Amino acid sequence: MTPDLPVSEAAPAPAPSAGVPHTAPPAAVPDTDHSARNRLVIGLLLVSTFVVILNETIMGVALPRLMDDLSVTAVAGQWLTTAYMLTMAVVIPVTGFLLQRLHTRPVFLIAMTLFSLGTLICAAAPGFGTLLAGRVVQACGTAVMMPLLMTTVLTLVPPAGRGRVMGNISIVISVAPAIGPTISGVILSVLEWRWMFILVLPIAVGSLLLGAWRMQNVTEPRPAPLDVVSVVLSALGFGGLVYGLSTLGEGGEAAVPAWVPLVLGAVALAVFVRRQTRLQRSDRALLDLRTFRSRLFTMSTVVLAVSMMALFGTLIVLPIYLQTVHGLDPLGTGLLLLPGGLVMGLLAPVVGRIYDRSGPTVLLVPGSVLLSASLWYLASTSADTPVPMVLLAHVVLSTGLALMFTPLFTAGLGSLPSSLYSHGSAMVGTLQQVAGAAGTALFVTVMTLGAAGAAASGAGGLEATAAGVRGAFVCGGIVSLLAVAGSFFVRRPALSPAPAPGSAG
Repeated sequence: MTPDLPVSEAAPAPAPSAGVPHTAPPAAVPDTDHSARNRLVIGLLLVSTFVVILNETIMGVALPRLMDDLSVTAVAGQWLTTAYMLTMAVVIPVTGFLLQRLHTRPVFLIAMTLFSLGTLICAAAPGFGTLLAGRVVQACGTAVMMPLLMTTVLTLVPPAGRGRVMGNISIVISVAPAIGPTISGVILSVLEWRWMFILVLPIAVGSLLLGAWRMQNVTEPRPAPLDVVSVVLSALGFGGLVYGLSTLGEGGEAAVPAWVPLVLGAVALAVFVRRQTRLQRSDRALLDLRTFRSRLFTMSTVVLAVSMMALFGTLIVLPIYLQTVHGLDPLGTGLLLLPGGLVMGLLAPVVGRIYDRSGPTVLLVPGSVLLSASLWYLASTSADTPVPMVLLAHVVLSTGLALMFTPLFTAGLGSLPSSLYSHGSAMVGTLQQVAGAAGTALFVTVMTLGAAGAAASGAGGLEATAAGVRGAFVCGGIVSLLAVAGSFFVRRPALSPAPAPGSAG
């Protein structure tokens, strides 16, 4: 994946005005010829990030097989995906600290070492517990890569050309998880589930070795505090909410009532927000909430969160529907989901060029409408729905998401002052993963409850499962209406840096 990047020398950040956090993104190292170096660094980050994010959804198609082999329920099995995303949501805020304290190269090596180690643990896992632990270690590496890529691009690429670069990032962030089910389906058609990790391991190690050989430093470290209490609060808050959503589907089998972790998570997040508001006055916040003073950043983040809920919820429920109701094997399921992933990959560079020329509205409005329309169609599926129609609905959904991701990333982060790039990247990454985990948990929970209710009413096994799937996509359709409404309010940010929070004027 060689990026077609309009990379130029990184311009020095404007002089800080009153209220600007001194924990600005690391400044680029002075160099007489930045262009070749910057292209190399961003290219390596794109390829490596693609590899690690691919593993977010590689378990989707494998879930029915794992449920049989490891004797776990769908609610428990979906934690192989949810725990991955939740771990990223907890770790990503800490990467802001790493990006400020360390050079680019050591941060990259930390990320790929963790991912490779986690992949090895998964490949050798004797049971569900070890497999889940390996997924968590994998996620720690992935969590570092995402903000590293985003912050590096914001630092090195001039605003006028960011659409094209963000198009490449959209391929990584959206296409990699979209084709994960296809890859796992191909592997599971001839090999057992652990080969999904055995085959990825040499690729991960190869990326690590290539980065150790060719990665160069493009930033300068600077002192930055790490508030441990904030890290703990974010873990309790995000973890409680997602765990509570996932246990809703367990009913009486849940270890604790679902409302307990939901309430504890909400309280922890409230304390977390209050603490960040206080710490950011002295520039010591883990996540600087002054990013949300930009209405454009706020709206873009909300629409992005809704889109991620739809993407990851669909990728976990649709394979279950296709395999359980229509009887497709993992390979057939993966191949059916492949066209959607290819559409997202092919459209991403085009979308980036359209954004640079025309702005976000012409992309976001039709994209959000396509997203919502596809979810509402899937909400009408049954055991008799033709598989080609399901394929068409998934392609339409993928097209809508492809039109949305690049404008949302580019407009939202581009509206921030350079001093908040690292915080904005961490914020987007954190909320993106929490939204994906919540979408996965919500879709599975509603599907489980809907199927149980239909079975209690006398529906057969296939019809009961189809009823649960319909309920899940109804929820997705309702949530998608927020994206349609929000898409009208996202505009192109000014090409010049936004005013810093708290500055005069």
